[in-house]
Amino acid sequence: MLSAILYLLTVTPFRSIFALVLLLCAGVNLRAQDPDGAARLLAFTGRLSVMRDGTAWALNTGDSVKPQQMIVTGPDGWGVFQVADGSKFEVYPNSKIVFRANRGDWKDFLEVWLGKVRVQIEHFGGLPNNNKVTTPSAVISVRGTTFDVTVEDESATTLVEDEEGVVEVRHLLKSGTRVLTAGESVRIFKNDPLAKALIDRGSIIQKVAKAASDAFYQAALNARNAGSVARGIPGGGTTTTGSGDKNTGTGAPPPLLA
Repeated sequence: MLSAILYLLTVTPFRSIFALVLLLCAGVNLRAQDPDGAARLLAFTGRLSVMRDGTAWALNTGDSVKPQQMIVTGPDGWGVFQVADGSKFEVYPNSKIVFRANRGDWKDFLEVWLGKVRVQIEHFGGLPNNNKVTTPSAVISVRGTTFDVTVEDESATTLVEDEEGVVEVRHLLKSGTRVLTAGESVRIFKNDPLAKALIDRGSIIQKVAKAASDAFYQAALNARNAGSVARGIPGGGTTTTGSGDKNTGTGAPPPLLA
């Protein structure tokens, strides 16, 4: 009997079915651990809040954001969140995003209204883990990859940068679809068809600018943590939101997903 099972697992269709069963079991277990489908804050720095009934409430490490809630960061704010399947997303300064805006469809991962997020989607057994990130001008569909999405201005210009895997970009208001692979990026304008958008295949200038941005942000984190230690506050300082609650810094890691 055991030899028969082992034989079946060596046959490609049966391996796929077995992987699917494992994925479903894992999904049931994860939902049991996190029935609300919330995102947990792993680390942060600066001002990071969640909107509840029109009021900004400060978040601290270990806090959760529920579906349909908006996350807001200040000019110095950054945070990394994780969901039950292991997928993560980072929120950068001056951003406004809604986590799982559509409760009826778990594929709707994030809505980015302003600012920048970095998303890392996990997948099991080589099977797709379909998720969508939307902006006022674009829909970004992924299966298992790492990518950045930036809504650059009030006119909803969207920049999508693919770091790993394959990303499909569709215009929200007009026709057209583009597929990005690792190292490629595309900028979508709200009032222009996607056909006019040019794919940048990893220019040197873009890579240098991105590295400089990451280095600058890392330096800011290091300076903040060093200042906190000098004041005798282990792991970080405090920031206050409009609600009067305080964020207690906890020594955030570099703002790059592992």
